[in-house]
Amino acid sequence: LSSPSGLTHESHRKDVEQVYLRCSEGSIEWMYPTGALIVNLRPNISPASYKHLTVCIKPFKDSAGANIYLEKTGELKLLVRDGERSPSRVYCFGYDQGGLFVEATPQQDISRKITGFQYELMSKGIAADLHTASAPCRPCSDTEVLLAVCTSDFVIRGSIQNVTNEAEEQDSVIHVGVNKLYRQKSKVFQLTGESGNWRGQIKTLLECGVKPGDGDFLFTGRMHFGEARLGCAPRFKDFQRMYKEAKDKGLNPCEIGPD
Repeated sequence: LSSPSGLTHESHRKDVEQVYLRCSEGSIEWMYPTGALIVNLRPNISPASYKHLTVCIKPFKDSAGANIYLEKTGELKLLVRDGERSPSRVYCFGYDQGGLFVEATPQQDISRKITGFQYELMSKGIAADLHTASAPCRPCSDTEVLLAVCTSDFVIRGSIQNVTNEAEEQDSVIHVGVNKLYRQKSKVFQLTGESGNWRGQIKTLLECGVKPGDGDFLFTGRMHFGEARLGCAPRFKDFQRMYKEAKDKGLNPCEIGPD
């Protein structure tokens, strides 16, 4: 978390401050913005790998007081306009497309403004999976399911307890009861005190029209800005079939107990 403040630059409204971030994910909170910030993302990886990275930013809901641009060799491309209200909107670009230039807009009272956003650096392949515009709701093939089991941030066997829709954010929230936890990167799925069962929430696009259904599913997916996003989710009996067929042929990409 980086939290510069514009109040220290009150007499220098044209000041440009440089911020260097080494983490692969985090957030920027610019209090009382004046002047501009150049945000330099410098992850602790080989510079040769930079070209394979995608940067995603997600503005805070109440972010205000500055425009956010993509800057490369002095040219600016507007990403987020000051005051733009798009809940859960995520903006992504290739690392080699430029850096972030955050410029304060003229304000009568800067003490009422805070500009902020979360950021994530990820491989271009993972970013494409999360933000693909083509057929985001289509079922996964057997090969895609087996690969998802090996590479996803979370893999669980569970049932759909309920589905709630967030119309403003264009998301559906799947409330999942967990029967077996194979893997989770973050503690999204936890034991609930009253029942002693594992539960958690997974988000997916509202347009996919997910409904509560009977039976168990194999839920896979990735963590994105602190939320579990749904990837492949076959019925568990179908996963058992495809896993056994691949294992019998020696083609399963990784071992996982299907039962």
